[in-house]
Amino acid sequence: MKKIITTKKAPAPIGPYNQAVLSGNTLYISGQIPMNPGTGNLIEGDIKAETKQSMENLKAILNEAGMTFENVVKASIFVKDMHQFNAINEVYASYFNTDTAPARETVEVANLPKFVNVEISMIAVN
Repeated sequence: MKKIITTKKAPAPIGPYNQAVLSGNTLYISGQIPMNPGTGNLIEGDIKAETKQSMENLKAILNEAGMTFENVVKASIFVKDMHQFNAINEVYASYFNTDTAPARETVEVANLPKFVNVEISMIAVN
């Protein structure tokens, strides 16, 4: 059985998908871009601020499902420019305990939704 997880504290989907789906004890969170959920505006021009907003959107969805970043077992980061990896990684790392951080991949892509610089998705288990 699946349960749709949604919160106004993260951006509404911009297509035919949901913010997250809970199936059993596993939460699948759709990719989050640096969009402010209150204004609908994109955070632009500073990859650290963009990454922080994406992570805050993920945090809001995790919280709505009764979870935290400690529940995350897998993360996927998509970036437009791998040269920004260190700055993205610095912000991303601040949300996790190094000893219990999830598995992850970081992939450079040609473009992302709304032409943002970073998008992050996660899988969490309760």
